Amino acid sequence: MSEVEGRLRTILDAALEAAFGHVRHGGDHESRKLVAARLLDAARSGITALDELTAVGRRALVDLKIRSRA
Repeated sequence: MSEVEGRLRTILDAALEAAFGHVRHGGDHESRKLVAARLLDAARSGITALDELTAVGRRALVDLKIRSRA
C-alpha cells in the first residue's frame, strides 16, 4: 500500500467513524458496510477531504434510516 493509499484509508476510516459517532454501539455491520461502500464510491469519484467524506457518510446513514422506515 502506498503512502497516499494509506492516508486515504485513514481518512475513510475517520469519516466512517464520524458518520456513526452518534449511533448506539457504533451501528450494525450491514449499515456500516453500506455506508463504507458509499464512502469508497465517493473517494473513487475524487472526493478525498475528510469533511466532505464525513458528509457523504452521514447522508448515506440518513438514507438508510429513511429506507428502513418505508
